[in-house]
Amino acid sequence: MPPARGLVASARAAAALRPPLAPPRSPRAPESEARAEAAPTDVAPARSLEHSILVTVTLCLLAAGAVMVYSASSAEALLGGSGDPARYLKRYLIYGGVGLIVMRACSSMSLPAVKRATPVLLLLAFALTVAVMVPGVGVNVNGATRWLGAGPVRFQPSELLKVSLVLYAAALMAARPRRVRTLAGLARPLTLVVGAACALLMAQPDMGTALVICAAVGALLMAAGARIRHLVLLGGGLAIVALVFALAEPYRRARLTAFIDPWADAGDTGFQAVQAMIAIGSGGLFGVGLGESVQKVLYLPEAHTDMILAIIGEELGLLGIGCVVALYVLLGYAGLRAAKVAGDRYTKLLGAGITALILCQATLNLFAVMGLAPITGVPLPFISYGNSNMIVLLGAMGLLINIAARGKRARVTDDDDDIAALRRRSADVARRRTERAARRSGAA
Repeated sequence: MPPARGLVASARAAAALRPPLAPPRSPRAPESEARAEAAPTDVAPARSLEHSILVTVTLCLLAAGAVMVYSASSAEALLGGSGDPARYLKRYLIYGGVGLIVMRACSSMSLPAVKRATPVLLLLAFALTVAVMVPGVGVNVNGATRWLGAGPVRFQPSELLKVSLVLYAAALMAARPRRVRTLAGLARPLTLVVGAACALLMAQPDMGTALVICAAVGALLMAAGARIRHLVLLGGGLAIVALVFALAEPYRRARLTAFIDPWADAGDTGFQAVQAMIAIGSGGLFGVGLGESVQKVLYLPEAHTDMILAIIGEELGLLGIGCVVALYVLLGYAGLRAAKVAGDRYTKLLGAGITALILCQATLNLFAVMGLAPITGVPLPFISYGNSNMIVLLGAMGLLINIAARGKRARVTDDDDDIAALRRRSADVARRRTERAARRSGAA
């Protein structure tokens, strides 16, 4: 090869091996590269639609509750001698603030920790419920001994009991899924525990909370796969027991007859039911206007607690009641959707149980106010005035928001004891296989 051609070939080979030149940099390239390197690589997962709905609905219910508690209680507080029309509103805001703190804590809590703490919480709730019945310990209000505490600071243990029973039922049915398919499996131990709780509540007396517990546990059993005929048998038995208890006490018997025909004794046993009907009927379609209720001025008893829906109907009309019902429907949709997409059986049942508990309580209050069920004193969730009910239910809502925020990652699989036991079993199996292989190779 001629020398000139050899030099050209060598130059071409060197050019092919040389790395390509970097494109020219703009003067701001180092700054933009620094920002790119400083940018976080782990982006937090987007919140699900169910999580957003639950948070929004809860805040809307609390805002509506604050407005309506002030509207329903201002006249009574002013005429009752306190001189402060915002007395109940201030307390509602304090209880709501405490409840939101509890909700925030529960929404970031470890679900395995909640499962492990359930037996302790259930025993504590039973102990407090029994303590209410001890003479000198429980506080009697309007003929019922349901509270602990003194003065304005009171706590109703039955509120904690109903949530802890839902947690216990979810854990039990997740651990023993086949037992819900038989009647004997339903009877032991779930029905016994729920029956003991209801017996304590009936002794206070607090039949409304007992009915809410039975309805919520029944819905949870249905979600767990219990047979319909078994649920019908249990429901029929509970209905007979409830009827016996209702007829055994004179005041319950009076409430039952007042529910059948409240106008027959509109001045005594049917007074509250009749005044609630008058309030809703006076409101019509659009209501008489916010703050313009007449029934709240010493006509309708407990207007700011379990009868607050009647004041909503009077001031905001059927449209206001429809908006409240729509919020609960959204809550039920988001709660059940969150339970459906959860990662394991326990989390699914926990989400379904909490949703059922809130909806059953709201439905019972709605039916009682509208005359479709006997008046039981059950408050409207997140709207009625009451510290125990609000704080405890906001804590339960925090657990439901926790499940919705995690989505398919909401699962109770990181229990340290279970994982350690599984690892030990796997190590034993591997060791036995190694020993068998060694014996076979030695024999060969």
